Amino acid sequence: MSSSQAIATEIDVLGPARIPSPLPMQKFVNDQDKLIMHISPETAEDFPLEGETYDFEEAGPREKIYFDPRKTKCAVVTCGGLCPGTNDVIRAIVMEAHFQYSMPSTLGIRFGLQGFIPEFGHDIMELTPESVARSHEFGGTILGSSRGHQRVDEIVEALDRMNISILFLIGGDGTMKAASSINEQIKKRNLKISIVCIPKTIDNDIHFVSKSFGFDTAVAKATEAIRCAHTEAMGAPYGIGMVKLMGRQAGFIAVEATLAMRDVNFVLVPEAPFCLEGPDGFLNSLKERVMRRGHAVVVVAEGAGQELCRWERQQNGQQEVDLSGNPILEDITGLLQRKIKEYFLAEGVEITLKFIDPSYIIRSVPANSGDRVYCGFLGQHAVHAAMAGKTDLVVSRLNDRYVYLPLDLVTRKRRTLNINSNYWRAVLASTGQPVNLCSKSNSVQMEGLET
Repeated sequence: MSSSQAIATEIDVLGPARIPSPLPMQKFVNDQDKLIMHISPETAEDFPLEGETYDFEEAGPREKIYFDPRKTKCAVVTCGGLCPGTNDVIRAIVMEAHFQYSMPSTLGIRFGLQGFIPEFGHDIMELTPESVARSHEFGGTILGSSRGHQRVDEIVEALDRMNISILFLIGGDGTMKAASSINEQIKKRNLKISIVCIPKTIDNDIHFVSKSFGFDTAVAKATEAIRCAHTEAMGAPYGIGMVKLMGRQAGFIAVEATLAMRDVNFVLVPEAPFCLEGPDGFLNSLKERVMRRGHAVVVVAEGAGQELCRWERQQNGQQEVDLSGNPILEDITGLLQRKIKEYFLAEGVEITLKFIDPSYIIRSVPANSGDRVYCGFLGQHAVHAAMAGKTDLVVSRLNDRYVYLPLDLVTRKRRTLNINSNYWRAVLASTGQPVNLCSKSNSVQMEGLET
């Protein structure tokens, strides 16, 4: 399909780029050279625009840049929950800015957007090649992080006061929405500050991001927990192993780990509602599996089954959203454990139920080698974009190509599993669970791999 038939995406710029790049390159990327990408019909419904073909601006170094490197100061901030690879991205930004562009200063903003607000009293961290040299060997973020909204006008005032020309924000959906608001305020004040986002979410739920950094590391760690749950389940008559994995609104970690470890018999995700009671519900299906094979392994994404918990949450008078605006989640695994024990007791079956929650271990570990390579490219491309005067954008990898995406495109909605796709069908085939854990009239038992 030609570029004229593709949906165009445009990246904002602060002004014309007139300064020759200091990079010793033989080949630079041209802004006019667009990457035409086709989104398959199977996943097209997960994207916010109508149509299946888009043109994106290719990431990479430009021959002419907007900022004079010798007079440019940049800042890096990390927001939201921890994720493997965050330190790798910080390191890549610092190394690229220092060694390739000879920028005099890179500041680290401590503890998320709070670091811009004087009343919190957080110090600024000077990021140098020496200070980040070994940071990639550790999990977490050397800058610290926080959640919650901060006043946009105070953030912009701090950027102006510190004479920062470029702000790199590493975070998820909430962070990118905050970045969009910051950019709007910058425009109102007629400031020349570039806003560049690097998408960070362990849930892998950012729109137009094929796979977020740290996801592969998280899945690899999650499979260790599933292996342990399977061992526990096999070690007792009628043993059940249950693993809780991260995934507030999307079950990508749960399903990817399930496909990696073919020992899972049920995977419960936010995108696929299920019932507990009744002949076709989860509890009866679990009993059939346990009685037939003597054990079962259940993987649960933290956001699954919230409709079953809604009444209890409202009765307890819980806050509906957290500081970042995310829905407060009820403990679905606590509910499941209680209901499973009650159900099997009533059925006269003595079970052994073992529960494993590796969530904070999974998100706190250092990145694996594949994610480290990925993070390095994201950091480098973020610096290239900022130095060229591009702003209000997200650096993304799509179909193994690095592109720049407008912030408003990425933040329109979150990416979720398509439960009508072949990918989800492969999950059902692997687990052997019913297509619909609620209504037998709409349910077809998949002929899965049983362990």
